[in-house]
Amino acid sequence: MERQSARAPDTIAAIATAPGRGGIGVVRVSGAALGAFAEALCGRRPQARKAHFTRFVDAADRIIDEGILLYFPAPASFTGEDILELQGHGGPVVMQLLLERCIELGARLAEPGEFTRRAFLNGKLDLAQAESVADLIEASTAAAARSAVRSLSGRFSEEVHRIVDRLVDLRMLVEATLDFPEEEIEFLERARALPRLEGIRAELEILLDRARQGALLRSGLNVVLVGAPNVGKSSLLNRLAGEERAIVTDIAGTTRDAVRETIQIEGIPLHVIDTAGLRETADTVERLGIERTWREIERADVILHLLEAGAGSGGEDGIDARLPAGVERITVINKIDLCDGPALRDENEGGVRLHVSARTGEGIDLLRAELLRVAGWHAHGEDVVLARERHLQALRRALEHVCGAAGQVGALELFAEELRLAQECLGEITGEFGADDLLGVIFSRFCIGK
Repeated sequence: MERQSARAPDTIAAIATAPGRGGIGVVRVSGAALGAFAEALCGRRPQARKAHFTRFVDAADRIIDEGILLYFPAPASFTGEDILELQGHGGPVVMQLLLERCIELGARLAEPGEFTRRAFLNGKLDLAQAESVADLIEASTAAAARSAVRSLSGRFSEEVHRIVDRLVDLRMLVEATLDFPEEEIEFLERARALPRLEGIRAELEILLDRARQGALLRSGLNVVLVGAPNVGKSSLLNRLAGEERAIVTDIAGTTRDAVRETIQIEGIPLHVIDTAGLRETADTVERLGIERTWREIERADVILHLLEAGAGSGGEDGIDARLPAGVERITVINKIDLCDGPALRDENEGGVRLHVSARTGEGIDLLRAELLRVAGWHAHGEDVVLARERHLQALRRALEHVCGAAGQVGALELFAEELRLAQECLGEITGEFGADDLLGVIFSRFCIGK
């Protein structure tokens, strides 16, 4: 994909700090030749990359605020254009007045993600790095934040480019050989094309696996607790969260609405949802809670179906048969402390069963380990790539084309075409290939001021 012209024609401005009151607020401005803009705002032309304590004034020379002005001239700035950062007191009224003054001076309000989009279009970031800016802001765990920083620094892009370089080298050999048909038979052996292709395939598989782990760090799993009333769903939520997040009583039907809590296991965010107990009821409020339970079940990545230890033959409650097919589920036999049962994991044709006590904590480590297994998590240390779904799709398609090339050893034209398609798929990750409307979708999801 060809990037647009390196210099945008207009000046944009936005409040870059979060809404609300704070000690410091920042208004960011990006455009061409902002020296005169800064002079109109504070009465002097700033020096590059030097903090200036100054007063920000309106058109009538009245003081709006006083604070710090930073000037980053093009091209050595985040967007590749001139940038001003105006750091003032973090009151919403003061920030709004400062932003309105910038608009009076010719700026327009920036669209969501427009600063980062300009950085991409001006060659300061590739698309994967640009997306990692939003991922860093939205990171819900320390592991996700560290992974986003690595992507922002270019680690993910470097690995993609390394595989692309190997594809390009192999394509050059193949396409050069196409000009000499009599050489085709010996080409694959002489150039060691198949071993090289196998090396590319292995690298892609490793990168895809690390990207899958990163996708877990980024979005986590929705874990829904279901079961009859009073089987201990709220107690289990509290045990997993490490604090009293849900009300626990001996009265059946205490939980009327979904209670959500995000926890971390090995850095993976798990969005655990406690729901109303499933049973027939004439209580209107409880019935509405049960309806919401089924809606949460439809959105679940994992269902924890709680049963009570010692309650009849295996504690079955008839709920399992009503759960949607294709959703991973774990049966949790709770309250083993009431019948002196051991904490254990067993597996049969009906799936995995864990015997635990939410009250005492017995078996909770088994549950945490099982959730990691279901998620497909395995530790990669500092090598996890914080990937988005579009990255995973591009890597999968690239891998399919590389595997497809291995099946075309007798037709070099098709072999070369599969390599070209694999390269294009990888180029979509960094923004070298792709549709312009994809950029609109990606950057529209950023916050304003970024």
